[in-house]
Amino acid sequence: MAHATGYFTHRACWQHDMGAGHPECPQRLDAIEDRLLLTGLDAALERREATPAALADLELAHDRLHLAALRGLADTLKEDIAAGGPQRAQVDPDTSMNVHSWEAILMAAGAAIDATDAVLAGELRNAFCAVRPPGHHATRRQAMGFCFVNNVAVAAKYALERHGLKRVAIIDFDVHHGNGTEDIIEGDERILMCSFYQHPFYPAWTHSTAKNMVNLPVPAYTRGMDIRELVETCWIPRLDEHRPQMLFVSAGFDAHREDDMGQLGLVEQDYAWLTDRIQAVADRHAQGRVVSCLEGGYALDALARSVEAHLRVLAGV
Repeated sequence: MAHATGYFTHRACWQHDMGAGHPECPQRLDAIEDRLLLTGLDAALERREATPAALADLELAHDRLHLAALRGLADTLKEDIAAGGPQRAQVDPDTSMNVHSWEAILMAAGAAIDATDAVLAGELRNAFCAVRPPGHHATRRQAMGFCFVNNVAVAAKYALERHGLKRVAIIDFDVHHGNGTEDIIEGDERILMCSFYQHPFYPAWTHSTAKNMVNLPVPAYTRGMDIRELVETCWIPRLDEHRPQMLFVSAGFDAHREDDMGQLGLVEQDYAWLTDRIQAVADRHAQGRVVSCLEGGYALDALARSVEAHLRVLAGV
């Protein structure tokens, strides 16, 4: 059995840029990279360069017209720029594309797919995808909330449809509700989704009560110990009952108390604890198989420290 933790990324993920001052910025990945080098954790990871996702695999989670619209927008943007037009195309009030965004979208989803392949092949025990744009707000037919394609939902569907797994789980600990993931997998009882998130907050979304959802909305200023109790009492029994053959993580770190994109009170030790509980479920039911993908996290230093904590548990160092 493989023991290495994979670290998947691609330089295209730095090239997607939504403008000066936007919180979802390329510097997020720089902060993570710098932290890995500073702490020496980089040496404990097996680096892999992502390859682009195939459209047929993206269509496992997304409507074909949605993907065609994104690609068409990218092509139109190139023409507009060549003619001296704007450098970005607005998709929603806080989400835009530049000329590199389509490649970054393909690489971010491709990283999740490549990680799934490598973990299921036994080449890696688990993997983390340091990618952007993030994905968990992207619904089957809509880009929103900094997200275009739902990386984790694509990977989970890919594991089921292309690798023949029977049951998987998605864990989402971003401060914002993973409405896009919910939209894509609601009612698919092969996939159990467990999440907590600040509520009321972005997005204004009707939270599903479908059997395959364990949604835990929590009020602003909830701290880590309260989250831990909810995870132990609500997530873990359902995960053990589901017996997932692989776990996928929407790893958002914006619930950190230093991140002003939300008002929850988690710290690095809470992310380490969460990761340990997720990995323990994977060890019991899924031969240790976990694929984690970066979602939110906008206070750069807190993001870097939290990703380090997450990766230390995954890598066992």
